[in-house]
Amino acid sequence: MRASRLPGSLACFLALALAAAGCGLSGGSDDGDATAGGCKVDKANVGSGALSGDVKGTITFQTTNLKKDFGDYFNGVIAAFEKEHPDAKVKWIDDPGDATFTQRLVADAQGCTLPDVVNINVNTAIALTKNGYLLDLDKKAPDAGKPFVPALWKSSLYADASGTKVHSVLPWYSGGIVQTFNTELMKKAGLDPAKPPTTVLGLFEDAEKVAKASDGKYYAFLANPQLRIPADWQQMGIQIFSADGKSFTFADDQKTVQWVEAMTKLYKAGGMPRDSLSSTQDPANVYGQAKLVYGPTNPNFLRFIQQNNPTVYKKTGVARFMLDDLGHTVGAPQYIGTASTSKNATTALSFAQFLTNAQNQLEWAKDPNVVIFPSTTASLDDPFFQSVKGTDPFAEARKIVASDRKTATADEVALTPGELNAISAQIQLAMQGKKSAADALKDAQSKANELIEQAG
Repeated sequence: MRASRLPGSLACFLALALAAAGCGLSGGSDDGDATAGGCKVDKANVGSGALSGDVKGTITFQTTNLKKDFGDYFNGVIAAFEKEHPDAKVKWIDDPGDATFTQRLVADAQGCTLPDVVNINVNTAIALTKNGYLLDLDKKAPDAGKPFVPALWKSSLYADASGTKVHSVLPWYSGGIVQTFNTELMKKAGLDPAKPPTTVLGLFEDAEKVAKASDGKYYAFLANPQLRIPADWQQMGIQIFSADGKSFTFADDQKTVQWVEAMTKLYKAGGMPRDSLSSTQDPANVYGQAKLVYGPTNPNFLRFIQQNNPTVYKKTGVARFMLDDLGHTVGAPQYIGTASTSKNATTALSFAQFLTNAQNQLEWAKDPNVVIFPSTTASLDDPFFQSVKGTDPFAEARKIVASDRKTATADEVALTPGELNAISAQIQLAMQGKKSAADALKDAQSKANELIEQAG
């Protein structure tokens, strides 16, 4: 199963930029210095052998749009690290995290000025790992994965210049995924809130009951297929890509046909608003108006409803997300990478591990202004997540997701905007009765594969 990848235009940009910088990871040069991505580095940063040495010197730590809201927390972490290591100093910078984030970070990397410790997403991790700009933790810190949830650590692998998958990042925080639903509307539709669906197609079966009972006064969920793919397909165990990740194969699976047929049937039955087929309206807002039975799956949505629609919030139920054929959930966490170009790599790696340790992750997760879940087993085992009292929807979601994170992987499939649009357009035609499900999927797969070929 292919994980997140870069949109074609960005991939092309990165390829050109990194080629100019001297892509790849080399073991050394004529003057005896080692190189990483074309940058001269300490020999200890590359090749075999764990990092060692004193934790000292100055390093730069870069986060992504976190300073405004969480300055006190990060300043506290930095102060604690510097107290533990008096000869080390951490300079914190915060990137706004806009649309050009990856390009700017790659420019820093090719200029040999990548921050020593950096907060990155999956796409950026892919680009930097491929071109040797992050430490290979399997070699430099063989025990780095011990604190983290095994399934998450095992799946947080990205290909280096040779194509070998390595651990180049430490998993950090993530969101989570749950089922949310309006219990009052479920009961009106003859459904039992205590027995939510456990499969994707089971959800559609329940949604049909909503369509029959609601008479257009409320709906199951919005119709736009972009809101459901590829997440539904992953949970159903559909092979979305070929084994090498170079082409789409979803149309070859009968389960995908069943999914499109279920979407079409529900749309025709009135289980979805007719005007939502290609609409970009936010389902959280529609749910907040008590017009949807099923709400968004992000736990942060519960905070939104609690603050903006308290009456609906009180009627909201929460349940574990449908594991279906996959058997677990998926999600791309934020990561912490350590630059292979760091002048003080031992210090940088030490800080990266300190930042992501169980104590510091748990402390941040307890901040009432953030809805995040840690990546370490010990954090998730804390009473904050496990000893939830009362029936408050958000508190219940915290406990559910904490348990779910113990089996979740980072194998989230991400479609480029172009691919998502191309696939959704064909499914929309099927839902309107203009194509059969099989034909729509065949055409969707063909058009999406053309986009892959165009991107190179």
